Amino acid sequence: MINFNRYIQRNLALAWPLAVNALLVQSMLMIDTFLVAPLGELPVAAMGIATTIVAFVLGIEIAIGNGIQLLVGRAFGCNNQAELAIAYWSGLLINISTSFVFLFILAFFGSELVALITDDPALAKLADTYISITKYIVLITAYTQVCSAFCNGSGKTKVPLKGFMIELPVNALLSYLLINGFSTYEGLGVEGAAWGSLLAVFLRAAFLYFALKRDDTVDLRYPKNRRFWAEIPPQYAEIYPIAANFFVLSIGATVYQLLFAQLELFSFVAITLIFPWIRAGTQFPNAWAQASGISISQALGQRQAGELKLFIASCTHVGTLLSVIIAGFFFILSQCLQFIYPDIEQDTQTALMIIAPLYIVLPIIRAYNTVAGNILRALGDSNLVLKIHFFTQWLISLPICALLVLQFDVSIFWAFAMIPIEELLKTLPFHHFKWRYINRLALE
Repeated sequence: MINFNRYIQRNLALAWPLAVNALLVQSMLMIDTFLVAPLGELPVAAMGIATTIVAFVLGIEIAIGNGIQLLVGRAFGCNNQAELAIAYWSGLLINISTSFVFLFILAFFGSELVALITDDPALAKLADTYISITKYIVLITAYTQVCSAFCNGSGKTKVPLKGFMIELPVNALLSYLLINGFSTYEGLGVEGAAWGSLLAVFLRAAFLYFALKRDDTVDLRYPKNRRFWAEIPPQYAEIYPIAANFFVLSIGATVYQLLFAQLELFSFVAITLIFPWIRAGTQFPNAWAQASGISISQALGQRQAGELKLFIASCTHVGTLLSVIIAGFFFILSQCLQFIYPDIEQDTQTALMIIAPLYIVLPIIRAYNTVAGNILRALGDSNLVLKIHFFTQWLISLPICALLVLQFDVSIFWAFAMIPIEELLKTLPFHHFKWRYINRLALE
């Protein structure tokens, strides 16, 4: 029988480092946006375009890492050292290969991607400059995500946290100096933000490498009796639906940004400024959901599924409570934005005020779907989660948003409102299928 309180405590122990990790993942883009804001609306808009493209690629790598995380959790639960090593090396191959594909695309077609978003030559040039440097972050992050996934799935969530705690101050300091200059050195502007982030991410990768190498409990030697290439297809089959799900959502987020870029410049700048805060805030419920998925995977690996029904219900309640707290912080944020970004134009501040009710309520709506989706993935039905996201986003929300922006030329409020509306559409199917699986699990 599962010790219920023990699982809740373990979930909390897993969740809080994951939450801080997720927050610090967003720190690169948040720091760059914050430090570039005093340079004016044009550099901020360029950052918005460039970071949309870079964040999309990083999202795919993080998604692959999440898939690896569940595989590692299952292997760790049944104390299978061979499966742990296989999950690490196969995941590393899949993620590194993916990073090279996107590195090639950004290197040779980055300007074309930017041109799809804007036809302003000055804006496009600044965005190209940022991407030309940050494209190398894609390669480094592929490695760091696999290391982080291995640590998280093994219950060592504090190791990636330490890596981010090293990266964060280095990123902030280097980016500030390189953007604005120091002594006789002239600042690089947007280009300086990119270099600061790249150097900081490289430092985190070095830390994770040495942390795993020096851990006596970690044995990453590949088992001699297992053929490596024969193990890739089954590992890929479990990782693919999770990665495809994030791919669909990331493409959708990019399309939203493309549509928002058709609004007035001040409206687009407002959305660019608030998006990093939204991504950061919603990471806390996301971290709880990921921790729940890891705990469920470990329980299934130990073949202990008897009382998971109560555990899953409790995970949902805690995730909802966290989202309400985040909504409260977003309300406080909405009252402080004029102090955080004192140099932005009045029209941009007005646009931020208009969408405040929408981004305040968003985490409450999104949290339930996030927890339910991670539960379903841990129970082995990632394809169902993919279908729910695809149908609600691509067949309903995005077409309506495109119609409103391109045909009816609506205000920023109604354009941005399609994001929380999309989450509302997902709630019913997630609720239905989650409880269907839980009831089936209780009978086993």
